[in-house]
Amino acid sequence: MAEPVIWIKELRKDYRQGFFMRWVTAVRNVSFDVQPGDIFGFIGPNGAGKTTTLKVLMGLATPTSGSASLFGVPVPNAKALARVGFLPENPYIYPYLTPTEFVEMCGSLSGLSGNTLRARARDVLARVGILYAADRPARKLSKGMLQRLGLAAALVSDPELLVLDEPMSGLDPVGRKEVRDLIIEERRANRTILFSTHILSDVETLCDRVTILRKGEVVVSGKLDQLLHRDSTSTDIHLEELGDDALSRLGELGIDAQRNGARVIVRVSSDDRLQETLAKLVNHEFRVLEVTPRQETLEDLFVREAIG
Repeated sequence: MAEPVIWIKELRKDYRQGFFMRWVTAVRNVSFDVQPGDIFGFIGPNGAGKTTTLKVLMGLATPTSGSASLFGVPVPNAKALARVGFLPENPYIYPYLTPTEFVEMCGSLSGLSGNTLRARARDVLARVGILYAADRPARKLSKGMLQRLGLAAALVSDPELLVLDEPMSGLDPVGRKEVRDLIIEERRANRTILFSTHILSDVETLCDRVTILRKGEVVVSGKLDQLLHRDSTSTDIHLEELGDDALSRLGELGIDAQRNGARVIVRVSSDDRLQETLAKLVNHEFRVLEVTPRQETLEDLFVREAIG
């Protein structure tokens, strides 16, 4: 196996917090690696320690113990970080700079200059969809446009690794799709991408591997297709809504159900129960609209391991 692009081993970070400066452990014993060419999902509830871990990785925080490395080099290291494009959770954009000026400033910090810098800046602004606002002061941009601008700044140096903390924040559905497409394009160009997000459907669509944090610790880590049980785990029977007493009538038959919009959904866990339940429903004149096998999703895994 190739050397990991990111390697975090037994990472721990403690902070002092509050008036009495009590010690708080943000992450403890966190270990995972990201392989070249991976799209890697880093997820967990609010306060799980994701941003703290990324700050350590980017050299913005010093670990209490453990280690983190980029391209085989312990962080912080200027040469390794020069190969990384980073989008923080809340990127700060200087309000009086235009997108062109901000991206060119970021590019110059990465060693670009002259016509190459100007061409790269226009290219990445076009790719994130805000070239039309390239000369508008940042203070006049919407939250979604500022998020796109932060992503453009992360891309301008043509990095080998992208580390994106909540890249979909503030984006509408069209913007989310465009960022997803951009991430796929970057992977096709042999980039490695680590991103943290609360939008689990994006992780499930994009990622090869995931790590889930809970209260500062890793609870799940591995290849997504191995973590999820793709065999059918249950079946949903969709019924036409038949009035306010529908759920009570089903309850009298020993059938658990829930409303979902204009439908009632009955979930059964085995083929034997499915046949038995369908027979009861038909015999008692419930109208079956749809029978759908249900596979485990990342949301199921997340709720079970990170919340439940």
